[in-house]
Amino acid sequence: MIPTQTFGRTGHESTRVLFGAAALGAMSQDRADATIAQVVEAGINHFDTAAGYGDSEILLAPWLSEHRDEIFLATKTGQRSGDAARAELEKSLTRMGVDNVDLIQLHNLVEDAEWEIAHDSGGAAAAMIAARDEGLVKHIGVTGHGVRIPGMHLRSLEAFDYDSVLFPYNLSMLDNPAYRHDVEQLLAVCAERNVAVQTIKSIACGRWPADYEGRRFSWYEPLTDPEAIARATSFVLGQPNLYVNSTSDATKLAMVFDAAKAFGEGVPAATADEVRADMDTYGVTPLFDGSDLERI
Repeated sequence: MIPTQTFGRTGHESTRVLFGAAALGAMSQDRADATIAQVVEAGINHFDTAAGYGDSEILLAPWLSEHRDEIFLATKTGQRSGDAARAELEKSLTRMGVDNVDLIQLHNLVEDAEWEIAHDSGGAAAAMIAARDEGLVKHIGVTGHGVRIPGMHLRSLEAFDYDSVLFPYNLSMLDNPAYRHDVEQLLAVCAERNVAVQTIKSIACGRWPADYEGRRFSWYEPLTDPEAIARATSFVLGQPNLYVNSTSDATKLAMVFDAAKAFGEGVPAATADEVRADMDTYGVTPLFDGSDLERI
């Protein structure tokens, strides 16, 4: 079985692999239904989507109509002003056909100007607090991409007592000393305050080569070798209190789930040396480097 752990202060026993429902964004309903069935069969009980993930929320709705209470449901808003964030939340609830979500997250809050708006008295954070008071959301989190985001999460946690954070975590990024320093600081604060820690891009290989002409199921190039995917996944799971958000490439979901099941059954987590060997073999490079790509 995939191991579970209490998701921060929420009290929910979430599987340590969360379903990243960005994978559904451009699917047909039939394919989305089949993918959700695969996720459920694997035992995943925590779904993470966003208003900006294409049709993901809409495609989840048929399943949620009968199974809403079986999962922890998270979504995100990319809006920074209070009114816009509230409107987007309400749209998300309508699209999914639900009365509330377990977690609403301020999505990719990395730019200074946007951070100031979101944390102003009329900003998104205040609007989500009001929505929580009304019962539309139960918990509030913050997410982000890029090398600056662990530092920005620390700043966000000083401004508001968020229930969860989300950021990239893999060895290629941790090899950046400044990034590792910020991540370690963030993890210490989250542990002290019982803030749930979600990670993304565990199986990222790098950006697509400029001349790549094959099919793409995610905006970044993922690892493809099942054993390398297993090592990359278990490396993250081997770190205390971290959750893995599954890849947006649905063709790799079974490999991630199998790795998590093996870890839950006692197979040791991959070591940094083993993952670094895969980095050399497959040419893994940091997905984020401070460029404009961080703003996606």
